[in-house]
Parts: sequence; C-alpha cells; structure tokens
Amino acid sequence: MSKTHPKTIILIPARMASTRLPGKPLADIHGMPMIVHVLHRGREAGIGEAIVATDSEAVQAAVEKAGGRAVMTSAHHASGSDRIFEALEAVDPEHGVEYIVNVQGDLPTIAAADIRAALTPLADPAVDIATLAAVIRDPAELTNPNVVKAKGTLVSPGRLHAATFTRANAEGAGPHYHHIGLYAYRRAALERFVKLPPSVNEQRERLEQLRALDNGMRIDIAIVSSVPLGVDTVEDLDKARKMLAG
Repeated sequence: MSKTHPKTIILIPARMASTRLPGKPLADIHGMPMIVHVLHRGREAGIGEAIVATDSEAVQAAVEKAGGRAVMTSAHHASGSDRIFEALEAVDPEHGVEYIVNVQGDLPTIAAADIRAALTPLADPAVDIATLAAVIRDPAELTNPNVVKAKGTLVSPGRLHAATFTRANAEGAGPHYHHIGLYAYRRAALERFVKLPPSVNEQRERLEQLRALDNGMRIDIAIVSSVPLGVDTVEDLDKARKMLAG
C-alpha cells in the first residue's frame, strides 16, 4: 500500500434522500452501515485521508461511531461534486490539498486498487480530471441506457483521453467501455467545474461530466478490470452482502 499523501484527500458524498433505496448510506451490511464500508475502502487505498461529506446527522453519527470523520454539508446540493467542494473548503481552508478523489457512497465493494488507479492520469499535467472505466463484456450493457459508455482515444496502455460519455447504444467495433463514476480532480479543476453552469449536453444526457468536456476541460480515463457494484436497489444490497460475506 502506498503511503497516504497530505496533498491528496478522498471525499465520499452521502445523502439520505435516495428514491429507490431510502436511507441508503445506513443500509446494514454485516452489522456495519454501507457508508462505513465505503470509508474502509477509501482508507485501504492508502492515498490520503478519507472523509464522508453528508447532509445527514445520522450518517455523521454512524461514521464517527466507527472512528471515521464526517463533515456536514448543505442539503441543497444538486450533485456530489458540489457537496465535496463544500466539504473540501471546510476541511482544507488553507488550500494545501491538491488532488481530490470523489468516491461515491454507494460503492461498498470498490477495490482499493481502483481508487488508486483514478489518480494515475493526473500525473500528466495536461489532465484536469481523471475517472475510471472497464471494458464492456456483457452484450446487454451495450444497449442499456443506465450503463454510461465512455469514448476516447488511447493515450497509453490502460489510459484513454475522453472524447465523450453517453447513455446511447454502443455501436461499431469495440472495445466499448463502461464508465465508472469515480473521479479524481486537480483542486483548481474541481473549483472551476462547480462554478460552471450546466451545459446543454449535460442536461440532455443527464451526465454531469459532460459539463467539463463542453468547457474544454480534459478528462482522462484509467481502464480497470471490472465495474464495482453500485447499490441502488434492495437487490443490489443483497448482492453487496453476498460479496462482502467473506
């Protein structure tokens, strides 16, 4: 495991108002709230302090009970990136942090190595934001609008320069890539991003990352081996319990 870096921070946005799985961050997985499992994955990555950003005192209490750190943020944020930016300014008013990794609070099975992988494209100073994708192996995903497809040009083995992200059907010769909504930002890029108005493409596709591309920001993608389970439904929660049973 790499040593934690004082200039890197992992922020985990968690809100209680999920429509499909109410109270999602506190869903029990083997005696531990889901958000605490995600916090542990963040710590296992070993790249920087992991902190939960939430609008719920119950989530804050659960995280602190488990020995973690949680920051209260506004209940009115439109997105996770807005929430993590508020948390960043609260925990680092001196602006010592240079890199922020945004790990969604509903990824209890995310591999620590994949969290680390999200940082690697930022070694290139031309890259503003980095994210993850995996090769689509299930043909059903090619036409599933809930699967966001990442498109780009290969920069080096295992890394793409993103051209676009879409919910549309994947067409043409592969490989096709399943986007994973975990992001690493340079601080200046995150600050710029949250101050930009939503773009036309973003609103059409309901994909926040298109705002960055539409405003000339560069996103590169680290290719990882598999897509982590995102917990959105009771069925997903059952799967997560099985995967974490060991």
